Amino acid sequence: MEPLRSVLWVKQQSCAVSLEPARALLRWWRGPGPAGAPGADACCLPVSEILAVEEADVQGKRYASGKWQKMDRPHAFTVHCVKRARHHRWKWARVTFWCTDEELCQLWLHTLRESLEKLTSRPKHLLVFINPFGGKGQGKRIYERKVAPLFALASITTEIIVTERANHAKESLYEINIDKYDGIVCVGGDGTFSEVLHGLIGRTQRDAGVDQNQPRAALVPSPLRIGIIPAGSTDCVCYSTVGTNDAETSALHIIVGDSLAMDVSSVHHGSALLRYSVSLLGYGFYGDLIKDSEKKRWMGLVRYDFSGVKTFLSHHCYEGTVSFLPAQHTVGSPRDGKPCRAGCFVCRQSKQQLEEEQKKSLYGLENSEEVEEWKVVCGKFLAINAANMSCACPRSPRGLSPAAHLGDGSSDLILIRKCSRFNFLRFLVRHTNQDDQFDFTFVEVHRVRRFQFTSRSPEDEDGHLQGRGQKRLGHICSERPPCCCAPPSSAWNCDGEVLGGSTIEVRVHCQLVRLFARGIEENRQQEPLS
Repeated sequence: MEPLRSVLWVKQQSCAVSLEPARALLRWWRGPGPAGAPGADACCLPVSEILAVEEADVQGKRYASGKWQKMDRPHAFTVHCVKRARHHRWKWARVTFWCTDEELCQLWLHTLRESLEKLTSRPKHLLVFINPFGGKGQGKRIYERKVAPLFALASITTEIIVTERANHAKESLYEINIDKYDGIVCVGGDGTFSEVLHGLIGRTQRDAGVDQNQPRAALVPSPLRIGIIPAGSTDCVCYSTVGTNDAETSALHIIVGDSLAMDVSSVHHGSALLRYSVSLLGYGFYGDLIKDSEKKRWMGLVRYDFSGVKTFLSHHCYEGTVSFLPAQHTVGSPRDGKPCRAGCFVCRQSKQQLEEEQKKSLYGLENSEEVEEWKVVCGKFLAINAANMSCACPRSPRGLSPAAHLGDGSSDLILIRKCSRFNFLRFLVRHTNQDDQFDFTFVEVHRVRRFQFTSRSPEDEDGHLQGRGQKRLGHICSERPPCCCAPPSSAWNCDGEVLGGSTIEVRVHCQLVRLFARGIEENRQQEPLS
């Protein structure tokens, strides 16, 4: 397709307009004509960020003979597109171009629509789950007011299921024909996303004949992407992958067909799958917090603050053994100060190196993990956290692990040993500022691909894991008495849900699912689109 250049009018200004198919870029600028070079005030719009193009009615005026004059029968088209605002937000914008030549106007309409049709990554038919109860109960209202009009504008058809009970979305994904959809959208909080995630992964493994209960099973990625319309209390997953919890922004990412691969951790106890995790897996402080807050749902969202203060004041510590397999394939580290961003080099390079390691194991050892050295840490812990992503949210803009990556095949394992209440408060406060939150003697962080935990509470005496690191080195702590300052055991906080029992085995599955997102973009200014 040859470049298209014309002189068109934008508002009341004559502009040179250029569509360059090779670069997939629409540009316009005030100038002498299409042959003139664009200046610094030129507006640039990637074709991939055009939502739709439609004919428009305008009353055109032009400047001639020292005054504004009406133009006879102007012809116009409107370009609906993405406009960037502050704090990673996207807005729906409109730019109308017009001229007196009907054929020229139709040529531009046809050419732009033809360019949009070539964008094969865009969804055409979506399955939408709406949680009417999550967060402040605004899910349905948010979808109808902010999302549905944009989907209609982009000619996206939808089938909507309003969830009526817990696990409704998960169960539906096991039953319905998902092959007819281009993606799945969940309107709600992290809990709604988790339901969709479990349903989609479970359905994919069932269709592929993979046993999810086997800790070493190689899980099959799903071809469908998941879109998140934030309508929950924290919206951690959305905030960590887009940079904001704004519904309009998320809807626009879905429309333009963005794709972001994301790691998923499987959590097992023995030969039973407990859950999948994509953000936080926390024992001790965060486990006690979520366990206590579940008993106070009648308090609404304030229950998290109440339970947080209560858990902090109780200051329980727990004794146990953590064994982990370091992620040797990654090119980053938890303290390198390099956060995951759109087009992340760390994620891309780490996945390539992981695939090379796996290829070598196929032609050499049956399982390379059997000969790799596990690390073991024993002691009393206030918290044990594993973060697959930064876990950022409005209250903690940098998150629990600011340099954690979404698709590098690893998790950041954060161990907070027993310390004074004052020191633990210093650690928590650093989640809200720019200081290095790992710069404490009682905190250590490791980038891992697998880890196991065994509690030293009496109720877990008979429990054991079959991991090589635990069998070889677990006896180091076998004679230590349980921590006298803590209840028998904590619980695991798995993406905001309570997991019973303490002994678990966790494995990270590299880039198992894809979202309608592109990662957090670096801050950059965008010129006004008019």
